Amino acid sequence: MSTAVAGLVKIGKTGSSNYAERMRFLEGNGYANVTGLKREFAIEVEDYDAKETLIDEIFAKARVGTSELFALDVDLAKQLLAAFEGTQIYPSTARESKEEVFTRAVDRHREHTEVLRIPNGTYQLDYTPRGSKQSVHVLMHVEDGVLTIRAGQYVATSEGKGLSETIRRMRDQYTDDIGLVLEDVRFDSPSAAGQFVTGRSCNGWLAWKSGDGRSISNYR
Repeated sequence: MSTAVAGLVKIGKTGSSNYAERMRFLEGNGYANVTGLKREFAIEVEDYDAKETLIDEIFAKARVGTSELFALDVDLAKQLLAAFEGTQIYPSTARESKEEVFTRAVDRHREHTEVLRIPNGTYQLDYTPRGSKQSVHVLMHVEDGVLTIRAGQYVATSEGKGLSETIRRMRDQYTDDIGLVLEDVRFDSPSAAGQFVTGRSCNGWLAWKSGDGRSISNYR
């Protein structure tokens, strides 16, 4: 389960018959004073006690005290769990197979590792929507792998090809009719931040530039 704290995940076990109720409880009440728990991946396995011990040993340095919380990239955890033999419980295999979960987790973890290489600082994206004479100039703040577009800036109001449904919803939630960003917004990849600004498909590694005009792809 991911949590409201970026980079903090919960990994634990529960009985198969208790899974749905346990998930509802954690999502509604939190765990160890941490809120915003959200299920990410669940698999039914044999020898679950031994596998839990294995997970604890592998991620020992990332474990928070004796809790089931780990300071860890959620996709690295999903990558390990999806490699176990067993029956995938969440997400449903109709939505995403275990192999697809594994592959996506590998790709996302690789990008997360690359994002951590971006030096702390401020980066800029300039974009002129097609058919418009007015461009947008947006700054993105990077701190320890967290990418933030701060409130008070303006993004493009038009939307085009390649805009993901997730980013579309974020634009609806965090911007007004004239493109004003209403509150700070965090992203886990430069391309997601680029989509938020441009309203269309965007290779953020090329679009975001440092103060000397170099794209952040130089840090990959």
